[in-house]
Amino acid sequence: MKALIQRVTSAHVAVDGEVIGCIDKGLLVLLGIDKNDSASNSARLLDRLLTYRIFPDEQQRMNRNVVEASGGLLIVSQFTLAADTSKGTRPSFSSAAPPQLAEQLYEEFLTALRARHQPVACGRFGANMQVHLVNDGPVTFLLEA
Repeated sequence: MKALIQRVTSAHVAVDGEVIGCIDKGLLVLLGIDKNDSASNSARLLDRLLTYRIFPDEQQRMNRNVVEASGGLLIVSQFTLAADTSKGTRPSFSSAAPPQLAEQLYEEFLTALRARHQPVACGRFGANMQVHLVNDGPVTFLLEA
């Protein structure tokens, strides 16, 4: 499981011109699910996501996590993060989870996240989405579990 996380001052996701999820300050999380991922990968990534210290403290050092910063989370499924780009000029998606498994793990991830933190907004699995964000910093990291 991979999460491309971006610290944002605001972010929203739209489908067919309708905003379906938005946050103010917090993290935009693009979530990629591989075919070998499981609930244990999901739990490990969730723990890392909530405790990863990328928000500034009083000295402007990255010492606070999203919970301590009272930030929101916008979770967007991102099939292309599971691509193998190691060879050639076209990505291979053979390592990506099949849609049924990916959607199940995505929904379970959202449920577990909402049980531990608020606010949480999300995109729509499998939809063509437009993601709008103001990257703060810019600060962007790739977390893997």
